[in-house]
Amino acid sequence: MPGVNISRAEAAERSAHLAISKYQVTLDVTRGSQTFYAKSVVSFTCNKPGYDTFIDAVGKSIISATLNGAPVDVSNFDGESVFLKGLAAQNELVIEIEGEYSKIGEGLQLSVDPADNETYLYSQGETAYNRRMFPCFDQPDLKAVFEINATAPAKWEVISNSNVGSVTESDGKKTWSFLPTPVIPSYIVVLVAGPYSHVHKDYVGTKTIPMGIYCRKSLAEHVDADEIFKITQQGFDYFEKVFGLAYPFEKYDQIAVVDFNWGAMENSGAVTWREESFIFRSKVTERNYVSRATTIHHEMAHMWFGDLVTMKWWEDLWLNESFAEWASYQSVSESTKYTHAWTEFNSLRKNWAY
Repeated sequence: MPGVNISRAEAAERSAHLAISKYQVTLDVTRGSQTFYAKSVVSFTCNKPGYDTFIDAVGKSIISATLNGAPVDVSNFDGESVFLKGLAAQNELVIEIEGEYSKIGEGLQLSVDPADNETYLYSQGETAYNRRMFPCFDQPDLKAVFEINATAPAKWEVISNSNVGSVTESDGKKTWSFLPTPVIPSYIVVLVAGPYSHVHKDYVGTKTIPMGIYCRKSLAEHVDADEIFKITQQGFDYFEKVFGLAYPFEKYDQIAVVDFNWGAMENSGAVTWREESFIFRSKVTERNYVSRATTIHHEMAHMWFGDLVTMKWWEDLWLNESFAEWASYQSVSESTKYTHAWTEFNSLRKNWAY
């Protein structure tokens, strides 16, 4: 699959002239195990009418594209970009693609559980992989509101960044419509779908935050939900007090996903996790529990620093991650039973800097 990221100069050129207000994203994951349907309706302005640019889109094919009602020539689609000519001051782009499921954890990943042959999907958008799931201006400083609609098999759960607005069912399928997100960068938009097992609890602080834990059905018996919820609640208590700002999103799901390349990912309202780091299927040492606690708080810190406040370009990702790393060990050592967390940092994490 194509995967060359745009350059910093290209990103700066786009952000100098474009402001994205809203994406309306429609996904259909009922079309088999190889491809899916994605449609983006993008509302944006341009401060230089007549300007030419491009939108990022990686997929098997472009089904159709229109800009302000006029057809866009996609005959020379290179597998990565759709070129847009002669922008107006106010623009609406409608673009439909046939996307391909990932097998390497970038974009929309499809995996099959060998225990029961159930299919599970999740997306990974960082650094610039969400263009593999839906057409978007996939750079961190072109933030926007996202409205996600997804059609999936009726027996599946579907999770995204926001709370569910409505669910309709027809012909063995359900369409999940999610409420609009706050303004966020494209790389933290997430879709998770499949017959996930789940458990829920509310956190009550400055506001009530619904919390969820999701995993494959075959792992449900191993989830220690009480401990995970407790550490999560302690993180909310700490960060809302220290940052002086209420949690900026409406819910907080944590989803264990298979074949995940990272420890966890800070999608706003729906954190994805490497299963082995989140769910312990056998006895483990306290070090594993400390690591899980610090990762819970690391991803939560990103909700403020990374998701609410975002770097302009990927070269500053180090600051995003370093702040969350510091915040997680500080909060775990001060708000949980793992008061020795900084000792674990010294022995396990500090050597990364050398």
